[in-house]
Amino acid sequence: MTIANKITLARIALIPLIIFLLLARINGLAVALFLLVSFSDALDGYVARRYNQVSDLGKYLDPLADKILIITALIALVSVGLAAVLPVIFLVSRELIVQGLRINAARSNNIFAASPLAKWKTVIQVAAVTMLILDLPLANEVLWISVLLAWLSGGAYLWQSQMLKKLR
Repeated sequence: MTIANKITLARIALIPLIIFLLLARINGLAVALFLLVSFSDALDGYVARRYNQVSDLGKYLDPLADKILIITALIALVSVGLAAVLPVIFLVSRELIVQGLRINAARSNNIFAASPLAKWKTVIQVAAVTMLILDLPLANEVLWISVLLAWLSGGAYLWQSQMLKKLR
């Protein structure tokens, strides 16, 4: 278990607290913790690269932590009336499809690292969730932009998985 993977697991462990704070409408603390957990994503990546701790587990666990954080936060925001249902359904659907592709690829010892487009998607999703928690103007528009980026990057993963099939 590397330091980077421990950071990722700590990020996952903090998600229930964020959800509790969102549901309790303690938005200031929720957004602070959400941003801390979101930005710690860069920390575990830095640690993994800096100390040569990049692992297949980390390549799988790190994007999974991002997905769990974003999806659960969005579902909580829907439940308290701060996010629209439709874009959240589109995002959750995309994440399930991509996770299925990742699992299928992993069976053949292929690990999909997060693409640059997927990383931008995550940044926009973090911005959208932050804006939604704070009930800022244009939050739903930013959420829809993240939906677009999500499906574009999901299409890239689908194409990548199809190319791997052809190579076998």
